[in-house]
Amino acid sequence: MTGTLADLLAPHRDAAQAIGAPSKDWLSYGGLRALAGDVRARLRSAGVGPQDRVAIVLPNGATMATAFVTVAAAATTAPLNPSYREEEYAFYLEDLKAKAIILEAGYDGPALAAANRFGLTVLRVVADDMTAGLFRLEREGLVTAAEDGTPGPEDVALILHTSGTTSRPKIVPLMQSNIAASAQHIATSLALTPQDRCLNVMPLFHIHGLLAAVSASLSAGASVFCAPGFNALAFFAQMAEARPTWYTAVPTMHQAILSRAPRNADVIRDVPLRFLRSSSASLPAQVMAQLAETFGAPVVEAYGMTEAAHQMCCNPLDVQKPGSVGVAAGPQVAIADESENRLIDGVGEVVISGPNVTPGYEANAEANAKNFFDAGGKRWFRTGDQGALDADGFLSLTGRLKEIINRGGEKISPLEVDGVLMDHPAVAQCVTFALPHPKLGEDVAAAVVLREGAVVTEQEICRFAAERMADFKVPRRVVILDEIPKGATGKMMRIGMAEKLGLVATT
Repeated sequence: MTGTLADLLAPHRDAAQAIGAPSKDWLSYGGLRALAGDVRARLRSAGVGPQDRVAIVLPNGATMATAFVTVAAAATTAPLNPSYREEEYAFYLEDLKAKAIILEAGYDGPALAAANRFGLTVLRVVADDMTAGLFRLEREGLVTAAEDGTPGPEDVALILHTSGTTSRPKIVPLMQSNIAASAQHIATSLALTPQDRCLNVMPLFHIHGLLAAVSASLSAGASVFCAPGFNALAFFAQMAEARPTWYTAVPTMHQAILSRAPRNADVIRDVPLRFLRSSSASLPAQVMAQLAETFGAPVVEAYGMTEAAHQMCCNPLDVQKPGSVGVAAGPQVAIADESENRLIDGVGEVVISGPNVTPGYEANAEANAKNFFDAGGKRWFRTGDQGALDADGFLSLTGRLKEIINRGGEKISPLEVDGVLMDHPAVAQCVTFALPHPKLGEDVAAAVVLREGAVVTEQEICRFAAERMADFKVPRRVVILDEIPKGATGKMMRIGMAEKLGLVATT
């Protein structure tokens, strides 16, 4: 397998299209390689060496995509969410020990203020007006140049933080070899060729967009059309301009796209997709079926996480099992005892081992001891997810171990409750979560969004659920919302949902 991100770019035709954007000319592979060479030279002149860390704070789109690829080919990248506040930037910049930060020309917002606190070298991106993703990197201030050098397979290419939902965010270093392996795993799973084109609507400060859309496409010599973020109102116009063969998104984005599909049937007909991909959260079986029917193409659900450089499992293109996240698609996947360091059959914690798995959390011996173990001559990583493998090797998830609802000793899978509620004809979206309870510890609650024009009460939804599942699994509270609160990447977050919605436990 290819060992570094730079190696992924090397074999493709100079003239082939690589990166696109709305109303701009395409950047070719030859242009992308030339840009990588120029960025490397400018980083070195700015004192950034092959092992130094560069934070990137740019809006979503083609320039963010090429900045990631070109900087990661020369140093260590640390993309950060452009919507953070100054204190958040200060935390991340100090935690990851960044040497430099890349910002847009003219930007003077909170990321700059935080960078100035720590004396980071500031590099400005001056985007080309005509060509997608093409830019010039300009240094602010005087610095001592760094010696040149090329990152090797064991050097860190990308640093991301875990979400930190229940604890301090952990630093996840991903080596060049991790990124290269994962990109090739994804490209193989999707049978990507130079004729494929991805429409990327995922944020590029997150592993899903960086790896599944951008890196996997570039590893196959395919092209990526980079939208400036996700906008359901603009999606079909972007699809008509880009003419993609596929796109990848999280379930909430797919549902938003479905809501606008009937009025865009002409675009769906004129731009036939080879497949659709969903990842980063469980795709309800009902949504998978509706997507497949609407677009007339297979819907490939994949299972990924930051520590695995994204992909772990993927539904094959020719066999999709609704409700399953697919078969092992890169790393080896097994089931482990949830408390003992041993592999088991049946339901347990999903564990992985392979070339795309992070070598370990940075400066966090406690987390590494808890999350990694050796068995059967392999080093396994605990994903924190509960699930089981069927006879065909397809993995089904019960949920995050931290999200399993413990109602007076009865363990309830929120995904199972989601699946029942989504069968209600009035329910368009739902998320089941734990509601603190003074006697039981936790009870079951759900937030739902109704289909356009639908009218139903909380009691009717609860009765519907009670006819289809054991009493202890039925939600005691159903909150009907116009929109379910989501995280920065578009995922609905179960942990903390009760607090977000201002719910209190009922007796």
